Amino acid sequence: MPRPRSDDKRAAIMSAATRIVAAQGLGAATAAIAKEAGVSNGSLFTYFDTKADLFNHLYLELKSDMGATALGGLPDGAGPREQLLHMWTGWLHWAITQPDKRRALAQLQVSDEITTATHETASRAMAGVAAIMERGRESGPLKDAPLAFVITLANALAEATIDYALKDPENAETHGRSGFDALWRIFGG
Repeated sequence: MPRPRSDDKRAAIMSAATRIVAAQGLGAATAAIAKEAGVSNGSLFTYFDTKADLFNHLYLELKSDMGATALGGLPDGAGPREQLLHMWTGWLHWAITQPDKRRALAQLQVSDEITTATHETASRAMAGVAAIMERGRESGPLKDAPLAFVITLANALAEATIDYALKDPENAETHGRSGFDALWRIFGG
């Protein structure tokens, strides 16, 4: 009879996978992830059928975590600019305070191991972020551009802002505000 799965062990595997992927990339051995998690390699495969399955679950977890942080405490009655600023600030805070998660997510985002179904599930999990961006661009020059293009532009600007803030942490808040001001101008504000 198989052992029951433990939420704590699964969480340890996900945490270890985040650190190992961030440090070693997607070619890291599952044995390294298992060792970091304090479980046997066989135990890892009790929770995930394959390495690709692990990576798909990790991608969804990281994407959901980022989205939840960006949208946490969102002021419901606020206008588009205030909501976009709130989301932007949460997004940057998540990435700056959790660099391993950011690095792992960046690698997983472009991995061929991440299935179309997983990308679609992640998009649904990020629907709140997309809705805020949609509202923010309603009357600006990007109103007719595909939303995926707008999100890609915002992501590129966020990544540049995060990189700069990490290089100059004493002025991270100023850089975050400058990045947002640029984003808002792109949106037509």
